[in-house]
Amino acid sequence: MPVAVVFETHSISEDNEIGFATGWLGGRLSAAGRGQAARLGERRRRNGIDVVFTSDLNRAVETAQIAFGTSDLPVVLDWRLRECNYGFMNGMPHTQLNAERTARLDEPFPGGESWQEAVQRVALFLDQLADERDRQRVLVIGHVATRWALDQRASGRALDDLLSEPFQWQEGWEYTLDRRVR
Repeated sequence: MPVAVVFETHSISEDNEIGFATGWLGGRLSAAGRGQAARLGERRRRNGIDVVFTSDLNRAVETAQIAFGTSDLPVVLDWRLRECNYGFMNGMPHTQLNAERTARLDEPFPGGESWQEAVQRVALFLDQLADERDRQRVLVIGHVATRWALDQRASGRALDDLLSEPFQWQEGWEYTLDRRVR
């Protein structure tokens, strides 16, 4: 049976506001991000969610804590939901990330990973989710690599196409994951 996945990005971080790509650095939510996280909780607490999974990077954990810390929903941290590891370039300006993005499809960032590797890491989480969460509605809080893995896994979108599209924030994306036949 399928798993309904609601994906939300972490709320706005201080780095987002000043134009830096945090990568595997923890990051902190800005004041606007904390308000955004509170609204996420209001929007999703009574939305039929069974469990919340979040990246273990601080900005995602902080989003989950603000949104669901006072609810009965279980919140599970999973490192596989992390953003792409930009290696020595973690914390670079967004303009530099955008210039590097397509070149790093298969070639890792120095000291880090490629987008392909990041999406494959998240895909392992998604396969496990599809196997273990039959008929559940789960919320996943992550990053752009998480969203691209969901777009690939649920919709068959090619990663090189996704890399060329600008990121457009919205209040959640909805996906359906079916078990993989092995």
